[in-house]
Amino acid sequence: MSGSTFGELFRVTNFGESHGPAIGCVIDGCPPGMALSEADIQPQLDRRRPGTSRHVTQRNEPDAVEILSGVYEGLTTGTPICLLIRNTDQRSKDYGNLLDTFRPGHADYTYWRKYGLRDPRGGGRSSARLTAPMVAAGAVARKWLHQWHGTTFTGWMSQLDDIAIPFEDEAQIGQNAFFAPGTSVLPRLEAHMDALRKAGDSCGARIEVRARQVPVGLGEPLFDKLDADIAFAMMGINAVKGVEIGDGFGVVAQRGTVHGDELSPDGFRSNHSGGVLGGLSTGQDLVVSIAIKPTSSIRSPKASIDRDGRPTTVETHGRHDPCVGIRATPIAEAMLALVVMDHALRHRAQCGDVHLPLPPIAGHTPGHTPGR
Repeated sequence: MSGSTFGELFRVTNFGESHGPAIGCVIDGCPPGMALSEADIQPQLDRRRPGTSRHVTQRNEPDAVEILSGVYEGLTTGTPICLLIRNTDQRSKDYGNLLDTFRPGHADYTYWRKYGLRDPRGGGRSSARLTAPMVAAGAVARKWLHQWHGTTFTGWMSQLDDIAIPFEDEAQIGQNAFFAPGTSVLPRLEAHMDALRKAGDSCGARIEVRARQVPVGLGEPLFDKLDADIAFAMMGINAVKGVEIGDGFGVVAQRGTVHGDELSPDGFRSNHSGGVLGGLSTGQDLVVSIAIKPTSSIRSPKASIDRDGRPTTVETHGRHDPCVGIRATPIAEAMLALVVMDHALRHRAQCGDVHLPLPPIAGHTPGHTPGR
């Protein structure tokens, strides 16, 4: 199957199925000499893993990562790093009624028409479970970027269904099941999710992600624009139906006198561009927003057809997230980290010898030049 590898110099090849014995990835291109162990990766997987609250799927997977190659005596060797995550809590019988039918809103029908066969257990290869290896690879990228450039990645849920979530306190993001940046709206979110689960329905969400301390000049000015690769990465996440960079669709109602980010000796005066101009990073925060559709696997009956084209009704049983957006924050952070990591290595390869005598603008990565 093509389309399972992401990146140019920092290449991540994803493998496995939702109900197979294991899932994982192979990272090729990680620079040698970086200290790396499972303890560097596991915390990010723990943020994404299922079964962490009553508001997400109750599939109880520990998502314990194993490093099988590419690390010797605690340091990366520059050779491929294989990361393995074993599946331990599959309930394939929950999908026995789906072998000959197609879940509306899911990849069942398109997958079958493309390949002529499919693994119906939990969505098989098209399952959101395959985001776990990308989160693991993202943890490796995050560590290298932080060591070399001080880059950090922070995401949060800014909307659940029609409920806007105000940004109150970034410190609260990791303290609740919704990755919400505050506490005032939590009771409303919990009540809303309880009602959805009882009704056998689902909802969508909006996730915001920011990368801070991003080196200037990452990206290419034409077909490999940084923002184009970010959009490509985000659309590769299951259930994502929209991506905005910076002000996104808000630019339609803006004037040029407002949108253009003015410069001063103290730095940019605004960040409507989301940290990218002409496909290249400005050194400001990378600002990304994604829209996630309602979960397709729901208990409510929906009309469909079987493999012979006859009408039928599908009810999806098993353990599913009423809102897949609840666990999407660490996934979006990881995919953004993979894009920045890949472009940082590409920039170092081509422009590592570029030095300008100009003083850095405030807000750019201090004390670091890309590739230094």
